[in-house]
Amino acid sequence: MAAADLNAIRATVEGRLATELAGSPALPVVFNNMPYEPTPNSSWVQCLTAFGANEYLGHGLTTSGYNRIAGLTLINIFTPKGVGPGANLVIGKRIRDLYNRIIVSGVFFDAANGPEALGSPSPEGYFQTQVRVAFEFIEEL
Repeated sequence: MAAADLNAIRATVEGRLATELAGSPALPVVFNNMPYEPTPNSSWVQCLTAFGANEYLGHGLTTSGYNRIAGLTLINIFTPKGVGPGANLVIGKRIRDLYNRIIVSGVFFDAANGPEALGSPSPEGYFQTQVRVAFEFIEEL
């Protein structure tokens, strides 16, 4: 077996979000390393996927074995400031439902955390919450 394709794993994680938020009501989604200038008083989502520590699942094996590849997706939800959290929490529920304890294309998603309100939104002028989704993939060597 070949090493895991990190871009394929990322596409599984991010593709679910892009497909869901293209539906009604549609929301812009911004991914890592993409420029974006938000429209004032609009809602939008930022998705940041990163890979973290990996671990061996079999020791002493020279020609075969498994590794656990761990990752985390941070999904920032931005809604207009000053109108309450309702719209933001509706978007957060849509996102949680996409990932909550499921397996898709070999990617195991843990229980989603959040949406948690952040005290200092970036960029300013929005109400911001964050949903965090840990995931893992078992790589067969």
